[in-house]
Amino acid sequence: MALFVWQLDSKQHARDGALLGWVFATVWLACTFWWLFVAMHTYGGLASWIAALAVVALAGLLAIYYAAGSAIFVAVSPQNQYAASLLFGALWMLAELARGVWFTGFGWGAIGYAHVNLLAGAAAYVGAYGIAGLVAGIAYLSVAAFRRRATLSAAGYLLAAVALAAVMAWSPTGFTQSTGQLRVALLQGNIAQDEKFQTGTGVAEALGWYGQELAKGYGGLVVAPETAIPLLPHQLPEAYWTQLQQAIAHNRHAVLLGVPLGSLEAGYTNSVVGMRPADSQVPNAFDYRYDKHHLVPFGEFIPPFFRWFTEMMQIPLGDFSRGAVGQRSFAWQGQHLAPNVCYEDLFGEELGARFRDASQAPTIFVNVSNIGWFGNTVAIDQHLNISRMRVLEFDRPFIRATNTGQTAIIDHSGRVTHVLPRLTRGVLVGEVEGRSGTTPFAWWVSRWGLWPLWLIGVSVVFAAAAMRLRQSRPERDQAAATP
Repeated sequence: MALFVWQLDSKQHARDGALLGWVFATVWLACTFWWLFVAMHTYGGLASWIAALAVVALAGLLAIYYAAGSAIFVAVSPQNQYAASLLFGALWMLAELARGVWFTGFGWGAIGYAHVNLLAGAAAYVGAYGIAGLVAGIAYLSVAAFRRRATLSAAGYLLAAVALAAVMAWSPTGFTQSTGQLRVALLQGNIAQDEKFQTGTGVAEALGWYGQELAKGYGGLVVAPETAIPLLPHQLPEAYWTQLQQAIAHNRHAVLLGVPLGSLEAGYTNSVVGMRPADSQVPNAFDYRYDKHHLVPFGEFIPPFFRWFTEMMQIPLGDFSRGAVGQRSFAWQGQHLAPNVCYEDLFGEELGARFRDASQAPTIFVNVSNIGWFGNTVAIDQHLNISRMRVLEFDRPFIRATNTGQTAIIDHSGRVTHVLPRLTRGVLVGEVEGRSGTTPFAWWVSRWGLWPLWLIGVSVVFAAAAMRLRQSRPERDQAAATP
């Protein structure tokens, strides 16, 4: 980013800044989510050149936000370098917000996720998008210091950058308290993605293995990933649920299980169901149900005017119904367990809605995922870091049960304490400590969403524009007075 700032700061015309910002962001984003190619080509059967073009086209479209921010920076950047660093940070944050929120949002790979280790202390206050703005400001100050070499002002810019980084690295304490330990068993079936929905292979394999593991007496809580059971409940063998519920009652453990629900008339949902020993023994009756809210474009719903594109792929697509934001948690052994499905953990503002009522706030987040569509790629590592960022924002542990990886337990400080090797079948057993209490980020995002960041960013841009206007007025007056 510092190299990008170095080039951007030398541009004189907004159109040159826009072009530089667009090229930079297009390359960066294409490298960030290139693994979409695997889903479209390897599993979707789309021609390789079309799949590659689609990835670049998506990156180029999302890069428009950064192009606009770069153009505005060149147009209104004030002479004062501290003010310019605030402006650049604000514009970068606004671009990240726009990418992560508008048109269903796809903030995957946002700059903030690069700093879940070194600069994570700010997450509990400003969240991932706020960190992105702060990092951009640090990059600008670093470039300003380098441009001035050994001058006194260079030392000031460098000191400001170091001080800002030190504040971000400081990890706050005292926001939350322990609610006790919960023993968990997280299942990773590693069902081949090209067979997952095939009746004679992947479906039979999933029903057999997950059914066997869910019934075992691991104690505490057993979690199976997204669509671990890839059939609707009424399509299962008649005794399947009954036998599972009987095993749960006998072993005195609870289950959270990914399964599709619904009907053609009522609509379908990508859901998580919860069962406890005291729940009804009536087959197909669930005491707890969570329906995925944030659906994946092209995978779980088809955007307008794009059916032609989805029909080119051989992926079992469907138009799912959305669940509500802020659904209730699953109560078990003194913990409030809050499920989220697949990339829903990318949207911290939606998870934050569950903190509106402090007495019902989650003590543990539970992510169930199937990103087997993307193969053995960096998407697995990126998704783990996304969960870690949510941990830092809310000071809550995350447990993750996935089909192919990364199945893991993350404690409330963001440290991965237990993990299964990717692309293997296994059960991860461990202890997780729940937490109660509210971080500053959870407090304000639960009430106002991301609007405070939008307001701060826009206010900084208008203030910088006003400063630039005041600076340019004497120059215009002097030019007008010159004979």
